[in-house]
Amino acid sequence: MEIEEEERSKIRENISNLSFEELLKLKEEIGSKTFNDTLFNSSSTGNKRKKLQIKRVNKNRPREVSSKIKVPTKLRSEVNVVPVVAKTSVPRDPRFDPLCGQFDRDLFKTNYSFVNDIRLNEKRELEEKLENCDDPAERKTIKLLLQRVKNQIRESERTEKEEFVKKQESNEIREKLKKGEKPEYKKKSVKKLENLIEKYEDLKKSNKIHKHIEKKSKKIAQKEKRENKMDEF
Repeated sequence: MEIEEEERSKIRENISNLSFEELLKLKEEIGSKTFNDTLFNSSSTGNKRKKLQIKRVNKNRPREVSSKIKVPTKLRSEVNVVPVVAKTSVPRDPRFDPLCGQFDRDLFKTNYSFVNDIRLNEKRELEEKLENCDDPAERKTIKLLLQRVKNQIRESERTEKEEFVKKQESNEIREKLKKGEKPEYKKKSVKKLENLIEKYEDLKKSNKIHKHIEKKSKKIAQKEKRENKMDEF
């Protein structure tokens, strides 16, 4: 190796006296590979490059780089690693989660007041379809849908009425306290009795009192029948 280096150094000294044009001619005559190997000792670096280069089956395909090449530590430190947040296995229910805020009944009613209008329109459309429909199966389906909508409307009206009565009672108590009077608090039994009387009056007005009594009597009879069967066992 030392002898080759000495020879190369002698060749470099001789070539250093040549002009640029003469160097180009010499490179063309002996070839660029031999010229570079002789002057710059590029054979060792060339072998290293050959080792790194990966042959391709097709020139149009991209080069395949090994995944085992280590990333420099400097580059790894510069890259911002995003932490992976683990998914919580416990499901969240917004109705009972304090992070979702407190439930405001009045605000909810104001924002979703259009739902009752949609139900009323749906009831009207179903009633019209029922009048113009002749197919028994379709009529049965429409009747079920109509009954469901009616129940929803009735339930919303009942809850609104109860809330209105509660607000009236709380306002009366507040007014009496302001005047310095002692407010009267109704017992649960009294409230239950008043609700039953009110329900009876509503059924009487709508001529559904007999139907309601029949339903109640059927329920009582079924309950007694079940109890008798249990006693037999």
